[in-house]
Amino acid sequence: MAKVLKASLKMKIRGGQASAAPPVGSTLGQYGVNMMDFINPFNEETKDRLGQNLTVHISIYDDRTMDWRIVGTATDELILSALKVDKGSGKPNSEKLDKKLSDSQLTEIAETKAVDMNTNDIDAVKKMVAGTARSMGIEIEA
Repeated sequence: MAKVLKASLKMKIRGGQASAAPPVGSTLGQYGVNMMDFINPFNEETKDRLGQNLTVHISIYDDRTMDWRIVGTATDELILSALKVDKGSGKPNSEKLDKKLSDSQLTEIAETKAVDMNTNDIDAVKKMVAGTARSMGIEIEA
């Protein structure tokens, strides 16, 4: 018999730094699951990405079991770290950032994100990353 899905959660957690403190503890605790069944395996799996902000999708079932998968670092965070800036433009259509994303940086970010995407075409992933950059007020160097 198939398990009945009780909750589907999406959280941003720093790699290797999950703890019983909020947001992990309070979020999982309200569904009655043992949070240590998530925290220890998550920290072990992400110790090589220590400190990176990772998106985690957690499925909690009626029998208080759970499945989870790591999606990876968000595209906007990869762009900001590549350019070494704190945030994008508040008005991306009218105010652009001084720094531009080079084609080599764009390719590097696209190769990192290709693992999470449903395509193997790096050019398609580069277009998605470029779109995210434009929405942040960051121009792409040709």
